[in-house]
Amino acid sequence: MALRVCLVVYDNGSYINYFPQGIAYVAAALRQKGHEVTIWAQDVHHYPDEELTGFLDDHEFDVVGIGVIAGYYQYRRLLRLSEAVNRAKKRPYFVLGGYGPTPEPEFFLGKTQADAIVMGEGERVACDLMAALEGNTPLDGVLGLAFRDGSKVKVNARAPLIEDIASIPWPAYDLFEMPYYRLYRRPNIKPTEFALPMLSGRGCTFKCTFCYRMDTGHRPRPHDDILDEVEFLQKTYRIDYIDFSDDLLMISGPRTVEFCESIIRRGLKFRWACNGRLNYATPDVLKVMKEAGASFINYGIESVDNEVLKNMKKGLRYEQIIEGIKNTRALGLSPGLNIIFGNIGDNLDTLRRSVEFLLEHDDQGQMRTIRPVTPYPGSPLYYHAIEKGLLEGPEDFYERKHTNSDLLAVNFTELSDDAFHQALMEANETLVTNYYAKLRDHFIDDARRLYKEHDVTFRGFRQL
Repeated sequence: MALRVCLVVYDNGSYINYFPQGIAYVAAALRQKGHEVTIWAQDVHHYPDEELTGFLDDHEFDVVGIGVIAGYYQYRRLLRLSEAVNRAKKRPYFVLGGYGPTPEPEFFLGKTQADAIVMGEGERVACDLMAALEGNTPLDGVLGLAFRDGSKVKVNARAPLIEDIASIPWPAYDLFEMPYYRLYRRPNIKPTEFALPMLSGRGCTFKCTFCYRMDTGHRPRPHDDILDEVEFLQKTYRIDYIDFSDDLLMISGPRTVEFCESIIRRGLKFRWACNGRLNYATPDVLKVMKEAGASFINYGIESVDNEVLKNMKKGLRYEQIIEGIKNTRALGLSPGLNIIFGNIGDNLDTLRRSVEFLLEHDDQGQMRTIRPVTPYPGSPLYYHAIEKGLLEGPEDFYERKHTNSDLLAVNFTELSDDAFHQALMEANETLVTNYYAKLRDHFIDDARRLYKEHDVTFRGFRQL
């Protein structure tokens, strides 16, 4: 008998929210197995948490599921939504998933009183769990599952990764309010463009110490499968901007070129953004990316100091960073410049050089600030912090240390916490001032052209 499943998309407090890809993929996989899936979209409607209790009481569900990543905000949202689930008179079987609960399942089961945690790729594990619940068979055999067994918590071995990711059904777009999600904005997107995220592959071949992605390796989707989905989104929802949201589309120079050439051969016209690697940002690669519609490349730079980059196992050198950024801007592509501070080896000098780098290469594509590095559970940096006595474990991390993404969770530098925050405040004050000064100059130039040159194309002082 098919199960009735309610999947919850939490509200992150934004006017426009990112399409919940993870939930949509799991929904599609469950539906392919014959289960009935309902989405409770708190993000779209900004429902109060208590409305989830009433929704579960007013409908018949066998299972309710919530997935979150490992952020302080997501953790707090999960606790409150878990309370709403547990208050329901007709409380269904309660399942968690995502990067947040996966590394520390015992902790999350204790905090939320959920019944089980799907660890790893939900498309496989969630379906196996539903099959076990349907057949009333023991959960010990469900790989990738952590679950309550009376007063104990059992953590099964991880499930193998889905090697043929083309076998995974596309996200269940029809279950979601797509006219809302397609309003999502990206740097340099046009006011008339509709955007959605898509995955071009899963995983990453690099091993940065701050990354909480626990699955190893990279599994690309076949190019035709990606472009079939792009064409579907264009025809069904008038999407003309794709945000390739996987960890790294630019997994290598050849793979990037082959993908871009497949777009060009197919004749599809759309603009797109992706996550990139600066050691692959050569003129030849970037040129074909631009020809294929690339508009914005988000680079994880993290530091401009070679020793710090080596400590975090970034697999990147400062010389490659500078060369890649220059190549990107020379072709008129906008680079996302992401830098974090507080890595092992960071000091006031590395922070100063980071600020100078961001000021020099700012193209106003987006406002950049610098955040402290956070040792999220599941990352090598998290276990290093525990080993060095800087962190006690998940309770210490979530309840005492990680209270805000812009504040220190663990201090890996020789600075005091107060000196660290003072330095970061001054750095970000410089960056924010620079951004808005350039924005001010832009508006003043508009006014001059309007009143002195009678610029008839002027359409009001609008936010960029």
